[in-house]
Amino acid sequence: MEQNEHIKDKSISVLGCGWLGLPLAGLFVQQGYRVKGSVTSEEKLEALFDKGILPYQLTISDKEINCSDLQGFLESEILVINFPPSRRPDITTYHPAQIALLIQAIEASPVKHVLFISSTSVYPDLNREITEQDIVPATKGSGQALLLAENLLLSQTRFTTTILRLGGLIGYDRMPARFLAGKKDVENGDAPINVIHQDDCIGLISALIEQEVWEDIFHAAADEHPTRRIYYTLAAEKAGLEVPTFAEGKPLCFKIINSDKIKRRLHYTFKHPNPLALL
Repeated sequence: MEQNEHIKDKSISVLGCGWLGLPLAGLFVQQGYRVKGSVTSEEKLEALFDKGILPYQLTISDKEINCSDLQGFLESEILVINFPPSRRPDITTYHPAQIALLIQAIEASPVKHVLFISSTSVYPDLNREITEQDIVPATKGSGQALLLAENLLLSQTRFTTTILRLGGLIGYDRMPARFLAGKKDVENGDAPINVIHQDDCIGLISALIEQEVWEDIFHAAADEHPTRRIYYTLAAEKAGLEVPTFAEGKPLCFKIINSDKIKRRLHYTFKHPNPLALL
């Protein structure tokens, strides 16, 4: 009973209640936390309210944060930052500027711990397995932007930050059947994929917060890494769509995300270790 009461004394703010953030915030409500959630448009506020989440409309540019009560939204012990870099030409300056503005607001708030949802796109294709000990500059703009944002957060001293780098997101209404259906001469057919189901994203985030794992970096992708050819062909077949064809004879570019560290640290077993089993 004492433990439950302790949990209910805590408040969590989830910045970005979309496909992943909304069910995550809903789980926190079920666990007894006081939960605040943000969305970018007014029409999405009701979905938060319906789940028992205190709703806030919040947008961040590289110049300002627009929120009717930013101080109220950040009145929490824990903040989950869960919004991806915008696809734009200046992504490598715009997204870090957004995070820099957010850091200023966090420093003036009671937030003690930040969980930043990042991506394994911070790594280029190295044609090998990758662990958290690998430090390799990103080549894509989105990966560079995320890496800069991560470093800004990790360099702060007024709060602690844990980084969770997720593989490709799948699950429920985000299944892969239509991604490559009917496409011709798709490259990298024999490259292994790195995906993670929504259930495991939520399970890992919840476990990090429950076990109070701060000031660390983790990777998260399903245990099994089938090839693009096998995965997307089967996905299209199961959905009754035209199967893709794959280019032959071109150099292979890939990475295999190793998630052993987070599984060991949290004593976590993936709910969906094999992406093929979901098709």
